[in-house]
Amino acid sequence: MRRLLFEKTGNAIWISHLDLMRLFQRAFKRAGLLLKHTQGFNPRPSVSIALPLSVGVQSKCELLDFELEGCTLSGEEIRTRLNACLVEGVTVLDVYESGRKIRDLSLLQCKIVMEYDNPVSGDTAESVENLFRQTSLVVPKKTKNGMQDQNIIPLIRAIAVKQAGEMELQIDALICCQNPTLNPAQLALAVCMHLPELQPSFTRCYREEVFDCNEVIFR
Repeated sequence: MRRLLFEKTGNAIWISHLDLMRLFQRAFKRAGLLLKHTQGFNPRPSVSIALPLSVGVQSKCELLDFELEGCTLSGEEIRTRLNACLVEGVTVLDVYESGRKIRDLSLLQCKIVMEYDNPVSGDTAESVENLFRQTSLVVPKKTKNGMQDQNIIPLIRAIAVKQAGEMELQIDALICCQNPTLNPAQLALAVCMHLPELQPSFTRCYREEVFDCNEVIFR
């Protein structure tokens, strides 16, 4: 089993998770890289993405595991071949032998940029940061069983808020991304719900890096 690190930027952020999986499967085929398939009545290509990425979210730390049939090519050759077959905005950054188990992936460094139609005041960032300093902050979360309330404070390892421009606020946070999971968009949702006067006109989310529970970069 091998693992690749890739980024998803630009217009590619609007590609859904399922379409992204199909995109990679076709890219492997076009690159002349034969994926192994599962056994049984419905064989499937041996390829999986660690953390499904929401539509509209930009990332430079996505991980994809795959297995090839009888391939002895170097990681650099695989990277070059795949990049020649992928769409603009989806770029393989590295290919290597898969390392740690995905279950050890625990934390996500993310960035949320909130845009406003009007200039934000100097104390706005402090007000937002104070919101996340509370002992409890409940927002709804969509689950398989419907919408459920979730206290997001225990899922935030670190957070900082700053004014990124005359009409922008930026939230930098280290959050849990597995067992349990906090979606970065929930941070912006918390602002909208609990500080409605600071509801942004538009929000952009970014995945920056992934870590294990000890804050060591996960690969």
